[in-house]
Amino acid sequence: MRFEIVRLDDQNGNAVDSTVVDASAVSKIVQQAAALGQRIYIRPAE
Repeated sequence: MRFEIVRLDDQNGNAVDSTVVDASAVSKIVQQAAALGQRIYIRPAE
């Protein structure tokens, strides 16, 4: 399964960039975002 990960602006919550990744990469990206204090939105990719 693939997921779209959207990075959100810290100030206003607007999308900054997005990427589509395999399920195996989601955990790593979530951990990186948490370590950096980034806001992300994850949804299934079509």
